[in-house]
Amino acid sequence: MHRRRFIALLGAGLTAAPARRAQQKAMPVIGFLGSATPAANVRLLPSFHQGLGETGFVEGRNVVIEYRWAEDRYDRLPGLAAELVGHKADVIVSTGGITGALAAREASSEIPIVFITGDDPVERGLVTSLARPGGNLTGVSFLTNELTPKRLELILDLAPHAKVICLLVNPKNSAAERVTRAMQDAARTKRVRLHVLEAGTESEIDAAFTTLAQLQTEALVVASDPYFASRRDQLVTLAGRRGVPAIYERREFAAGRWAD
Repeated sequence: MHRRRFIALLGAGLTAAPARRAQQKAMPVIGFLGSATPAANVRLLPSFHQGLGETGFVEGRNVVIEYRWAEDRYDRLPGLAAELVGHKADVIVSTGGITGALAAREASSEIPIVFITGDDPVERGLVTSLARPGGNLTGVSFLTNELTPKRLELILDLAPHAKVICLLVNPKNSAAERVTRAMQDAARTKRVRLHVLEAGTESEIDAAFTTLAQLQTEALVVASDPYFASRRDQLVTLAGRRGVPAIYERREFAAGRWAD
């Protein structure tokens, strides 16, 4: 995601907030809805603040940021989104992928919402079209879920003799079923055997890699998921320990650091 693009969308949301709200409060309020933990976002929040500063917003000086963290429990996102609405946020920033964006949408049809997702926002009903979002939602989509079958193709280019592939998904992610179906279709086309492993906690990730070894997996595709991004070090370490070629949603998994 290009940070400047994201902040521009956020600034537009703040500008579009109803004038009556600005009259009632000393400073506008940004509601920050995160699916992970503050620690998992420690590398990203400074860039978020820097981007706000570049558009003239400084936390505590002329804008208030109300943070809500789901602590990797996606079922908490609807309640946290409702809390932000109750705090009269002027704009809500959702960084919880499609699950967070849907929770924010259900919480308010009036407050501007800026989302980050890996899904197709049109297909999931977040916006009317990419060119003209309509409604109160806009944001950035990496289309990472839509590209999961492409990642199967890429990993097979790197491991052309692989016939047993594992797909790791988080069953708590509302996109998991769609991603699984798309991968099953792609695996049939490529004539490889696909095993689907599910993990939504640290211990479940460990267990999934134990199963992966038992299945004699020759390549691994890790689905796009905010929780998996926060467990990046664990995933990369386990894949390396098992000696299995793996492909992920973002280059930071391979680079070992977050890109700007």
